[in-house]
Amino acid sequence: MQSHILRSRAFALLIAAAALLFSGWAAADPPSRVARLGYISGAISFSPAGEDDWVRASINRPLTIGDRLWADSRGRAEIQVGPGLIRMDADTGLSILNLGDRIVQLQLTQGTMHVRVRRLAVGEIFEVDTPNLAFTLREPGEYRISVDPAVDATTIFLRRGRGEVYGDGAAYAIDAGRGYRFTGTGLGQFQQMGMPVLDEFDRWAGERDRVWDSSISARYVSQDVLGYADLDTHGAWRVDATYGNIWYPSRVSTGWAPYRDGHWAWVDPWGWTWVDDAPWGFAVSHYGRWAHVGDQWGWVPGPRQATAWYAPALVVFLGGDNFQLTISSGSVGGIGWFPLGPREVYRPAYPVSLGYFQNINRSNTVINTTVINNYYSNTNVTNIVYANRQVPGAVVAVPTAAFVQSQPVSAAAVPVSREAIQGRPVAVAPPVAPTEKSVRGAASAGDKPPAKVFERPVVARTAPPPPPAGFAAQRQQLEAKPGRPLDEDARKQVKREPSAPAPTVKVVPQAQQVAPTQRPRLAAPEAAAPAPAARARQAEPAPQPRAQPQERERAPEREQAAPAPARVAPAERAAQPRVAAPAPAARQPESRPQAAPAQTARPEPKAQPREREVKPEPKAESRGREARPAASKAKGRDDDERK
Repeated sequence: MQSHILRSRAFALLIAAAALLFSGWAAADPPSRVARLGYISGAISFSPAGEDDWVRASINRPLTIGDRLWADSRGRAEIQVGPGLIRMDADTGLSILNLGDRIVQLQLTQGTMHVRVRRLAVGEIFEVDTPNLAFTLREPGEYRISVDPAVDATTIFLRRGRGEVYGDGAAYAIDAGRGYRFTGTGLGQFQQMGMPVLDEFDRWAGERDRVWDSSISARYVSQDVLGYADLDTHGAWRVDATYGNIWYPSRVSTGWAPYRDGHWAWVDPWGWTWVDDAPWGFAVSHYGRWAHVGDQWGWVPGPRQATAWYAPALVVFLGGDNFQLTISSGSVGGIGWFPLGPREVYRPAYPVSLGYFQNINRSNTVINTTVINNYYSNTNVTNIVYANRQVPGAVVAVPTAAFVQSQPVSAAAVPVSREAIQGRPVAVAPPVAPTEKSVRGAASAGDKPPAKVFERPVVARTAPPPPPAGFAAQRQQLEAKPGRPLDEDARKQVKREPSAPAPTVKVVPQAQQVAPTQRPRLAAPEAAAPAPAARARQAEPAPQPRAQPQERERAPEREQAAPAPARVAPAERAAQPRVAAPAPAARQPESRPQAAPAQTARPEPKAQPREREVKPEPKAESRGREARPAASKAKGRDDDERK
């Protein structure tokens, strides 16, 4: 009996140790998604994480924590990430504070952005931090956020959706159909605004939305695949008896092969990353597999129902340390690669857990889990037969210098014969270390934003991770293991360079992070404080006069200080946290006190006997608002279902 107990305890300890080890691996895994720079118009500048240089942004650049974008005058850009589409207007500065499997956290310090949230899972965070407030988007919908540093103000319009604003000592819930302009960081001064007439930027954002809403490719790919809408106008879908649905590009040059038109860049924490030149090149480079069917290359997406996991490049590298290419000046060292085919296992160049290894393969191709597990435990990848390696023209090779310096591959590619690659070893990463140009790319210098744009501090509800260290701080360690990015432990030990840019973020205290239930309220002018009973009934703003049809400008209706009950001191919130009561099945429209005409003075509360002496005046029309239905408890909501 005692031995049985000891064995049970030993087994329990073993399971606990395995769980702890697995959780450590999982914590070190890179995110399963990135952001994509999917549209550029005008001058857009890009600064990689931890760097202070600005270069001209290139389409299809993967974006992650610490990356910054600047849209100059007449510039516009679209960033696609997880559940959202983010549009930048001219003179706008945007950076990514945090990006993970369950969070998108952006910093907007100047300019205007339009956010379309297409879906939002339970517990998923979509947050925009500005110098005045932190705005958390709570539902799928359309949001417009503007920051005007000249007057220290943030303006938010909600055409559809629901959100919450957090400031220094206050928080409000805001609903669709209204706009608010907040000044300062305490949310104490605000202006309630009517919904503006659509301007040119709004109309452009609407046109971009329609591209995604009407996409034919959405029938064939996972909704998590970034860039699938760009496949519609650049190719066609056909059904194959072996692989199922295949997308074929319609306009490619003779002898074209996947991963030929573009360049290589070093992107932390994934390492060597492919950046495709074609507007349709992102989805087919970072998801799915390529197959050579007949005499054509076709892209085979992963299972449509699966959550797609991003990969930096789904290729196998070829060559080894002594791989030589022949060019006009003689023999030089080279690097070659070819695309993975369907049912072939992708092995990342960075350390990952077994769960990550399984998901990144099962979400991008149809493959048996046992096969995946065997590859994970067997590091010998040199004896595998790859289908595309035998296809003429599938292997693309460039001199090592062109690879490291992020030069265009199509211009630097060197033809290789089948004999030259016969018997060459394969690898998960080329054995070369990056340089500064690998991080920035070969693009020319971009327009630098005004110095103060990214120096302005912002308010945040969610504490972002520490800013990236930058390439200079990692150079020595990267050169020690060429081609391999640093693991999480090594990255934490890197000391950030003093000159490396870092955002200034003020996180609201924990006691103030409780989801608010109170809406911003405008105090009635020239009115005494309401009696306690009346104050308790006021859960919404006082009725506002209807705007005349000819009033098309964005002028605020009025500006007032927020009433005292809306501002709760941190100590009071900590002592009395808000606990949401169960939502009733239905709520009746709330009654509101009727407003007297402005020219009639309201009697003082204490002068009760004189109330009968006041002559009754005509009552203003009461406009009660129906209460919002109780929030859905479904785990995910697509905004298409809300129409």
